[in-house]
Amino acid sequence: MKFPTHGLYAITQTEHKSTDTIIAEVEQVILGGAVVIQYRNKQSQNAPLLAGELVNVCHHYQIPLIINDDVELAVQVAADGVHLGKDDGSIAQARQRLGKNAIIGVSCYNSVEKALEAQEQGADYVAFGRFFPSSSKPLAAPAEIDTLYEAKRRLTIPIVAIGGILPENGLALLNAGADLLAVIGGVFTAQPEQSARAYQVLFENHV
Repeated sequence: MKFPTHGLYAITQTEHKSTDTIIAEVEQVILGGAVVIQYRNKQSQNAPLLAGELVNVCHHYQIPLIINDDVELAVQVAADGVHLGKDDGSIAQARQRLGKNAIIGVSCYNSVEKALEAQEQGADYVAFGRFFPSSSKPLAAPAEIDTLYEAKRRLTIPIVAIGGILPENGLALLNAGADLLAVIGGVFTAQPEQSARAYQVLFENHV
């Protein structure tokens, strides 16, 4: 499955939620227009079971499921790819484990140079952020909107923006060069399907 060129990139919100709730919310977000789902869960002991269920849901709607941080979990549940942070190993290692068709994304924070290196090493997309204060990553270093302008000029792979993105501030990131908006709380805190639709308006209005 290919990584989409634009749209809402929804990242699971798993804290204090049951497996059934997480699965139901992911399906609602997909119905609301999300084009890719990332399974992010720093604590669960049931990760393989839940990730496997999410693969089934995403594939039913023909959209990819990306696993955050964990290459071996991605292999175990036959996910579509993995998202690598700075401490999660190399692109080459992930590619060797997951295969040539896997989607590999890389966090580049506020560094276009890191993104260029990732692109050269075979990444399918890069992510920058956080752009706004974020309850999911309160200690993450801020990224500058000018980074998106430069990245758009120099990169050929899709650019994901992350960090405190709401329907009220997301259009500025799209206008600066982001192709996808990665969102956690903005869609999963309340009414996931309706919340996802609010982001869809941004992509419809963005030329």
